[in-house]
Amino acid sequence: MQCTNFVWLKEPALIDFQPTASHPEKAILIGIITPETTEAQVNEYLNELAFLAETAGAQAVRRFVQKLPHPDPRTMIGKGKLEEIKRYLNGKDITLAIFDEELSGTQITNIEKILGIKTIDRTDLILDIFAKRARTARAKTQVELAQYQYLLPRLKGMWTHLGRHGGGIGTRGPGETEIETDRRLVKDKIALLRKRLKEIEKQAQVQRKERSGYIRVALVGYTNAGKSTLMNVLSKSEVFAENKLFATLDTTTRKVVYRQTPFLLSDTVGFIRKLPHHLVESFKSTLDEVRESDMLLHVVDISHPHYEEQIEVVNRTLQELGSLEKPTLLVFNKLDLYEQQHFDPFLPAEIRQELLQQLKTEWQHRTHGHAIFISATEKRNLEELRERLWEHIVALYRQRYPYQTEFFTV
Repeated sequence: MQCTNFVWLKEPALIDFQPTASHPEKAILIGIITPETTEAQVNEYLNELAFLAETAGAQAVRRFVQKLPHPDPRTMIGKGKLEEIKRYLNGKDITLAIFDEELSGTQITNIEKILGIKTIDRTDLILDIFAKRARTARAKTQVELAQYQYLLPRLKGMWTHLGRHGGGIGTRGPGETEIETDRRLVKDKIALLRKRLKEIEKQAQVQRKERSGYIRVALVGYTNAGKSTLMNVLSKSEVFAENKLFATLDTTTRKVVYRQTPFLLSDTVGFIRKLPHHLVESFKSTLDEVRESDMLLHVVDISHPHYEEQIEVVNRTLQELGSLEKPTLLVFNKLDLYEQQHFDPFLPAEIRQELLQQLKTEWQHRTHGHAIFISATEKRNLEELRERLWEHIVALYRQRYPYQTEFFTV
């Protein structure tokens, strides 16, 4: 391989998936159990990793988990576990290994030498999904910036195979010069993308100023909680919605009028556990819709077995954005799926209602009355949601825009 064949600067996509629906790329998933995590937690994390892989276009065919007091600095997992994985791979058409933990450039190089297949981590996978989902110039620039920021600290590890065999005199060859050149080029590219993003953001700020005077409501939540579906039914629009992670990257804002009271409703990118820091940084401008909103609708997938943990993930992200204290209505979505999973079809209706009421009462108590249960796909309890939302919006108008009383109808 020649040093001049450095292609990251031309095409920064971090994974080159070229699967088809009938022939997806096959992958193995690898996780570690540390003193801070349990086996059940790691299994759930790998479930999510498998969903991420499916969204990217890969099929997870096997999982490997190792219990370690701390990750191996050279290969993340132990040498014995890597040998076990290598034996499993022998003769199989598996071309990808995906780690749930973030890997360094050196770790990726070392693992690939042993396994002989492409190796990526969770961050790499999420970046690839974002790259595929980006549609507007803003989203594409944000993703490209995050990719280069991810790449920069890994350049050295990725160059270990270039012209440096062994130690001592004569080993500091041209590879060292080339890596410095590439590092400078990457930094220059990052600076250029940041400048371009600032220009795009100036245009977005002008658009937001033009919308001032209206109460602004932002839909937030864990990815795939049903925000876009709820956006469609509340605004009667056609926002793209799909049963995959990160179906929405670009913020979509619609004007909604209910009982002669107008407000702006925005659908935002979904949050996820271990959301890559570079993505949070790059997408801060997109998340300004959350920061500048007057109220949040926190959409929760009540059918997910770990929905409470997902609520905590979203709340931590909102805290990072300085938006956790905004007026918030917790919207428990997918009630139809919850009932399918938890209730026997022959369960008497009165017992079913009693159990549901217990769940609702618990969350009303925990949220001080700011929770509601719906099914966006079946349009259940949507009228109650609209009424609750309208009450909050009217109160906010009276507080912030008292001169606009012509909006209010009782």
